[in-house]
Amino acid sequence: MQALSPSSSIALKSALPTRSPTPTNRVPPSQLVIQCAYRPDWANAAANSNFRGVGSTRADWQSACAILASKVVSEQKNDDATGTNITAVNGHKTLDLVPIENLPKALTIADLSPAPMHGSTLRVAYQGVPGAYSEAAAGKAYPNCEAIPCDQFEVAFQSVELWIADRAVLPVENSLGGSIHRNYDLLLRHSLHIVGEVQLSVNHCLLALPGALAQCEHTLTKLGYNVTREAVDDTAGAAEFVAVNDLRDTAAIASLRAAELYGLQILSEGIQDDSSNMTRFVMLARDPIVPRTDRPFKTSIVFAGDGGNEDRGGTAVLFKVLSAFAFRNISLTKIESRPHRNQPIRVVDDVDVGTAKHFEYLFYIDFEASMAEVRAQNALAEVQEFTSFLRVLGSYPMDMTPWCPVT
Repeated sequence: MQALSPSSSIALKSALPTRSPTPTNRVPPSQLVIQCAYRPDWANAAANSNFRGVGSTRADWQSACAILASKVVSEQKNDDATGTNITAVNGHKTLDLVPIENLPKALTIADLSPAPMHGSTLRVAYQGVPGAYSEAAAGKAYPNCEAIPCDQFEVAFQSVELWIADRAVLPVENSLGGSIHRNYDLLLRHSLHIVGEVQLSVNHCLLALPGALAQCEHTLTKLGYNVTREAVDDTAGAAEFVAVNDLRDTAAIASLRAAELYGLQILSEGIQDDSSNMTRFVMLARDPIVPRTDRPFKTSIVFAGDGGNEDRGGTAVLFKVLSAFAFRNISLTKIESRPHRNQPIRVVDDVDVGTAKHFEYLFYIDFEASMAEVRAQNALAEVQEFTSFLRVLGSYPMDMTPWCPVT
């Protein structure tokens, strides 16, 4: 069929057969003549038409077609009254149009924009209960976010993988307590990416229920003598436990916010061993961010030596890896070793000294460079030559906020 030009007209004529024993459902002869055009080129067909031309716009054309549809329905009703039933026009009962408001909406650039950044509408998972330092870290990393408490680190990881949360903010090291090894293991087990870091000052407070001071004033005066210590999963959880169970002879070490949330009295503030106590948190997402060079970046990797290859195994591999960074003047900010879970033992057979068994390790390294830099790319290319396993956990902006110790 030849396509019609925008100025073409359409004429539909229906006629009854010359012989028809019974009434049919077709339109009687010359009863319906339809002419439609995208432009008003009606000079030749207007005289024979029962339907006048339309304007040059799509809106005019749709309006005219709507009039046409109502005309057909009207003629159907008139024919029903005279015994002639029009049930189909070109296979359709009517020429009803799809309402313009029900048509699919065209995509705009806003529909293709990335997810909001910095917590405008983000759901951020953290381990602990409201009042935990991890909650404060989530608020610092993503202001105005919806913080989602999780009872375990594992749950926080899974909440992001299962799209329950958009981000997770989890601690990886403390200036006094050292590394949180559990989270290093989970970083390797899960497929999330580090997209940022945030450092938080820790201000521990001694909290108790109102009125508890009078019951244990003598003990509290000595601040630690004859005190039974009990470890809990998180500091805010300890404050919640004291409040929920109405423990009048028990105090908790937690944050100022925990005191406000659970109605506890602050007996002493800033009781940590060091006023410069800091915890470093990492921000995790399902997808990595694009590394840049316009601001300081940090990159985290994990690798393992090849225990089955003497050139890649043993103590030499770590020296070669560190040399790859030192040669390119890349500073390392952290190096952490963890036993290889899947292959914890490496067997060395030396005919002169016998057989020895050594632990096989995974090495976690943070270095100050962006993966957008050529020197970082070349360093990792060299590292890959000496290792059996290498994974980039993330390349992300460094936390450059000024440090203020708790006084």
